[in-house]
Amino acid sequence: MAACLTTAAFVPQVYKTWRTRDVQGISLTMYLAFFIGVLLWFIYGWYIDSLSILLANGITAILVLVQLILRIRYRIKR
Repeated sequence: MAACLTTAAFVPQVYKTWRTRDVQGISLTMYLAFFIGVLLWFIYGWYIDSLSILLANGITAILVLVQLILRIRYRIKR
């Protein structure tokens, strides 16, 4: 349940950024640090062969990566 909630927590932010293209309040540093942390958790899940850790952190990494791409893409256009 914790993995589902923490992963799903990124969906509204990614959707809002995608829809509005407003990245003014998005911290690039925070998302980069978070992305690295999620990747490390993913590697740990791979190491211990834990499907739940792999899935939760894999999906979260994708959502955070999309948010980072949107942040960089929409910031450059301004």
